[in-house]
Amino acid sequence: MLYRRSNAIGGTFFFTVNLQDRSSRLLTKHIDVLRESVRKVRHSHHIDIVAMVVLPDHLHAIWTLPPGDSNYPVRWSLIKAGFSRKMEPGEPANSSRGRKRERGIWQRRYWEHEIRDDIDLTRHIEYIHFNPVKHKRVTVPVEWPYSSIHRYIRQGVLTPDWASGVHTSDSGFGERG
Repeated sequence: MLYRRSNAIGGTFFFTVNLQDRSSRLLTKHIDVLRESVRKVRHSHHIDIVAMVVLPDHLHAIWTLPPGDSNYPVRWSLIKAGFSRKMEPGEPANSSRGRKRERGIWQRRYWEHEIRDDIDLTRHIEYIHFNPVKHKRVTVPVEWPYSSIHRYIRQGVLTPDWASGVHTSDSGFGERG
């Protein structure tokens, strides 16, 4: 099966990136390492981070790439490698990863979706901000510290009580992990 990624130049994309071990808490336990890895790549490769949330075992992000650029795979590769280099070795890795001298921290693949329009963008931003509630990490989105919702609140785009009356069963924010 041939796997094709979108290559929209200067596009806006939604991503889901998972750890190999979905029971791990590595991302929030080492949030400063992850933030530094993202910060370095963001500045060196000019990513506009529209929204982002980090949970213990996965993250979601929406990026807009610069005009003339569609290479988000290299950016994710650099972020993953930068984070992995700072982690103590010892995680399980299958023989394929061993032959390629790869760590077993991240899943190789990730989900990407090209944002089609403003409605699609809004839905994905809401999905990101609601994700900690969906995963029962908090009862309202503003309680989760590793979310761009705090930037949206500071900028007056959202209020601190956004989605506070919404329950996961009626959220309408979809199922993505």
